[in-house]
Amino acid sequence: MINYYFRTVKDETIKELGEPRTGVWVHVVDPNEEDMAKLVELFKLDGDIVKDATDFYEVPRMEKSEGATYYFTRYPYNDQQQGNATAPILIIVGETFVMTIALRDVPQFRKFISGERPVFTTQKAKFFIQIMSIFTRSFDRELRRFQKAVNKDRIRLRSIGPKDIERLVGYETKLNGMVDALIPTNIWLQKVTNTGGQIQMYSEDVEMMEDLVIANGQVVNSARSVLTTIQNIRGAIEAIMTSRLNNALRVLTVLTILLTVPLVIASLYGMNVALPLQDNPYAFFVILTFSVVLLLSLVAFFRKNDWL
Repeated sequence: MINYYFRTVKDETIKELGEPRTGVWVHVVDPNEEDMAKLVELFKLDGDIVKDATDFYEVPRMEKSEGATYYFTRYPYNDQQQGNATAPILIIVGETFVMTIALRDVPQFRKFISGERPVFTTQKAKFFIQIMSIFTRSFDRELRRFQKAVNKDRIRLRSIGPKDIERLVGYETKLNGMVDALIPTNIWLQKVTNTGGQIQMYSEDVEMMEDLVIANGQVVNSARSVLTTIQNIRGAIEAIMTSRLNNALRVLTVLTILLTVPLVIASLYGMNVALPLQDNPYAFFVILTFSVVLLLSLVAFFRKNDWL
């Protein structure tokens, strides 16, 4: 689906157009081959580069071709079925337009389209910075959500079960996806800041880009910090579970030894041969007392050596 949006500094609200014009924002969601061919022909795009936008696992990068700059990046997208934490988006900045091509809905753009967050499509540099800034803030919100969840698990470390471990592994996978998206994006953001990336930027725009690079880098560092915390929690859980298993095996081993002693004595006196005390009327009590004393001695020995 292809939509055209337009707003100048003189307009009160953003408008949806029926056809493109100078200064338009072209927003494309889940395009088919016909849509892609139309865009390539209408805006004189590089077809090979645009085709890469249909790859869901496309990595962030920046390319220049035929008078336009192509910025591949990823934005937070919580896909419960596939378990993906990010989705790809291609931002194209041409001489007379800004285009965004996404395979999934982009919730971050809803405030742009509704007018809740003012944007001016004719100011390409500022609009581009606003798009990247809203993605960075979305990553930051997702990261804070992960931080809260991980901190809760860290507090109740000894009561964590298999489902909690599975959830932590899921967090780790999503955080790695965020880091993999943010690091290369931050690299080309720095290039855009230093060279302009074929976008005419004023001093105010350069300052905004520098702030964006710093904010993006902070999100990366925070994500790495949360990953380290998860790895520490998993290591602690592994140590706790190993200790519990060792304790359980030690107790079972001691119980087996303690039960074996009276079992051996009872087995001996169950044999049909001449045995000591067989004619003594108090033989049962003597043997029982001996067994109890022997068991108590073994228990004391095990306790002395911290085996029980």
